[in-house]
Amino acid sequence: MATLELLNIHAHDSLQITPPDAGDRHFVQIVTSEIESVAAHFPILFCKNADTGEFYAGAMLGLQPGQNLVRGEADGDHANRLNDVVREGFYISDEAIAIDPQHPRFGTGYGTPVFETDGSASPALRGIQRALGQLHSGIAPTNAFIARLLSLKLVEPIDLTFTFDDGERLSVEGLYTVSRDSLAELSDAVVLELFRSGDLERIHGVIASLQHVRRLARLRNDRLATG
Repeated sequence: MATLELLNIHAHDSLQITPPDAGDRHFVQIVTSEIESVAAHFPILFCKNADTGEFYAGAMLGLQPGQNLVRGEADGDHANRLNDVVREGFYISDEAIAIDPQHPRFGTGYGTPVFETDGSASPALRGIQRALGQLHSGIAPTNAFIARLLSLKLVEPIDLTFTFDDGERLSVEGLYTVSRDSLAELSDAVVLELFRSGDLERIHGVIASLQHVRRLARLRNDRLATG
């Protein structure tokens, strides 16, 4: 487990940081405030936390662990702007920000300074502060959104089975989406409540984002073809 240090100008005045990079991450946790922007580029799916069994939402960047298929693609930079990618190496500890000094994005001889020469936060640090703030404030609304989907029985497993040109067959398990059939069966009163709360727009964003699954499969197929 990482040993964290509280971030401060005196101990970390020369600390530098590399730009956000989704690297080989294939599934990045998101909060509801990110749904609209993420849905324009990546599939949004739900997954269960291995330790708690609770659902969380994430942007799917690849079909297997360690495989970021959008890296190097035209919209790969959008993956690098996901809040959980931007804040890598930084954490909220009570009312302060803490860092994992062993995280590979930190250094003292390369990258962008975390602090300006006058001790103020650099633009890079301000971006990280915003990402941390959005994640921290977004956890409760996101949990409430997912709890509402579950209470309405709108969450269902999704069948992601692919056959590629080289004959490989891949099944991606443990992911969930919103059931269109169950959504269509909701009463008008419930749909109106979802609309007024903003959850209906989020639901449609999740559903619309599934169009990007085919693109991920195509990207993997193209990589298999080129070796």
